[in-house]
Amino acid sequence: MDNKNSKVLHLGDILVNAGAISQENLRSALNEQKTSHMRLGEILIKEGYLTENNLADALCQQLELEPVNLAAVRPQQEALAAVPENVATRLNVIPLKLIGSDKIEVAVADPLDVYAVDELALLTNRYVEMRVTTASDINKALVNYYRVQSSVQDAMEDVMKSELSGDTSDVITISQTKAQDVTDIGADAAPVVRLVNSILEQGVREKASDIHIEPAENITRVRFRIDGTLFPSIEIPTNLHLPLVARIKILAGMDIAEKRRPQDGRILIKVGGSRIDLRVSTLPSILGEKVVLRLLDQSNERVGINKLGFSEAHEKMLRDAISLSNGIVLVTGPTGSGKSTTLYSLLDIINSPGKNILTLEDPVEFTIAGLTQIQVNEKIGLTFGAVLRSMLRQDPDIVMVGEMRDTETAQLAVRAALTGHLVLSTLHTNDAPSSINRLIDMGVPYYLLASSLRAVLAQRLVKALCPHCKEQMTVTPAMEHETGIAAGTTVYTPKGCPECRFTGYKGRTVIAEIMPVDLTVRSLISNQASEQEIRDYSRSIGMSTMREDARRKVIEGVTSIEEMLVATLID
Repeated sequence: MDNKNSKVLHLGDILVNAGAISQENLRSALNEQKTSHMRLGEILIKEGYLTENNLADALCQQLELEPVNLAAVRPQQEALAAVPENVATRLNVIPLKLIGSDKIEVAVADPLDVYAVDELALLTNRYVEMRVTTASDINKALVNYYRVQSSVQDAMEDVMKSELSGDTSDVITISQTKAQDVTDIGADAAPVVRLVNSILEQGVREKASDIHIEPAENITRVRFRIDGTLFPSIEIPTNLHLPLVARIKILAGMDIAEKRRPQDGRILIKVGGSRIDLRVSTLPSILGEKVVLRLLDQSNERVGINKLGFSEAHEKMLRDAISLSNGIVLVTGPTGSGKSTTLYSLLDIINSPGKNILTLEDPVEFTIAGLTQIQVNEKIGLTFGAVLRSMLRQDPDIVMVGEMRDTETAQLAVRAALTGHLVLSTLHTNDAPSSINRLIDMGVPYYLLASSLRAVLAQRLVKALCPHCKEQMTVTPAMEHETGIAAGTTVYTPKGCPECRFTGYKGRTVIAEIMPVDLTVRSLISNQASEQEIRDYSRSIGMSTMREDARRKVIEGVTSIEEMLVATLID
């Protein structure tokens, strides 16, 4: 875009021409601007006349500029170095890359701010090429990139000084029992400390479920798993890998001298008032130790049966199952399928002052008032089996066992269910009927299982389509054969926008199948019927499979055909 032309363009006219706002909206905003002296775009967004994404789209369309997704694009270190942090913050820009010897590409929220463009041109002695994004994304990137890059540079200098002086000791340790606020670290803290805290803070703010720190040939990569997908975030020089891992190990209470064996640990942190429990796992590789941190938000904001995406029919079946006074209700699925969140949501329904509810978990993922929550610690003998025996002497009404992972736990859970307790637990199986054979394999007798089992929920998580950019499509005859959705049906497909990191998906939702255990199913279990026989009978009385539940969500526009096919087996 020619900088001279931008001086005669007005934002209001651009937005009206693009159809983003009406003339009435513009007049109202201009009148407010006379008294508030806010920027026109800020007023339009504040009043709800348009969103940040609408504004960015309109500017791209009218000024023929390209958008940029700051979540997917990593700025060059050389570009960040060319524009100091205080200048980038004041001008609200993010330098992206240097092009040749005479150009710099920058992300801007306001491409009409010619003064900012002129200042950047003078500062860098380069022609400024603009890419458009939202102000929110720029603010987030300013924190993520400049703070982390500053920490990396300081840490590099600190490591070099330590190597020269021969001092390789770590600088700070913290209490393992109190959550540390990683946003409240002074400038005098050691550079590696600030670097680790910056990574953890960024992971929490990005709503990542996992942080991967993995050594490569020439760099150490930091990636965040968000909504089930890994996104590259930071690249750190190789010689920072050892101090970075050592700092994390110290926080997690691990042995920093042991680099040959896998280790597990735990870190408690606070970010923005939220307590986050980090489960830390290290694994030796040929290039060094890989570290994965799982982020568990201790608040229960995600808990609630109505927040998970169950259909009304499934929700009613679950409520009926947990209303019983005894028996086992199982939630099955692979790792990361939301089983724990579902269990907590079920406990939230039945939690009352008149019930004694005990939970046995590894780890405790959410804290819920009114529950007695116990965490497994195998190092000191607090195993599932050992603690479960003691729990049954605590006069419980309801017991939640985080996972039936061995014969002892399964048999004790069945015994508890047969002696008047409602037991909720999880199991790793692909679908609901196969959980019966899994428990039989674990040593639970057929007749005891038939008597104690009340319902089995099998679930998966699928990516939800971004509501801001999903596009309509019509199912073709070829697609009907593969999906079971009638040709001519309107469904939705992912597109991609800044709201969803240009993935087309935002958030996840559950797909499920629920197998209620009635008298016939009990008889089938007692008579050692096959898994297929139990599945066929359950479907004959109305059990819908995960594929059918996913198909319903595709038709409703919640998820895509691609997600349905990836997540479910063909019926």
